[in-house]
Amino acid sequence: MAPDWRGSYQVLKVIIDTNALMIPVQFNVDIFSELHRLGFDHFIVPQAVLNELDRLVTTARGQDLIAAKVGRSLANRCELVPIEGHADDIIVSLADDADAAVLTNDIRLKKRLLEIGIRVISLRQRTHLELLS
Repeated sequence: MAPDWRGSYQVLKVIIDTNALMIPVQFNVDIFSELHRLGFDHFIVPQAVLNELDRLVTTARGQDLIAAKVGRSLANRCELVPIEGHADDIIVSLADDADAAVLTNDIRLKKRLLEIGIRVISLRQRTHLELLS
């Protein structure tokens, strides 16, 4: 954590999207270590993201099924926000309200977030996470 201008520590929050929770299996990247490296220490997952993972667990096959199961398990390390509905809309609204960045690889969601000034974190070169502004 970095000290803010008052000398106290600022908590940096990040909302984690469905596809981001699947990164550890798909790309062998530890998202939590990478988020800590970028200064983030408060992880948030909306219920809508868990619902998407649950759907994937019942419909996906092979590597995607494993990734969805691991992602569902990793979500337990995050604060759950009990908001349901369309995940992208919820993530945008929640990020704006909570002054949080968003970890996602979804191109449309990234564009939407950046257009309204929300910080985005995404996978870079399949090896690490990068903060976009």
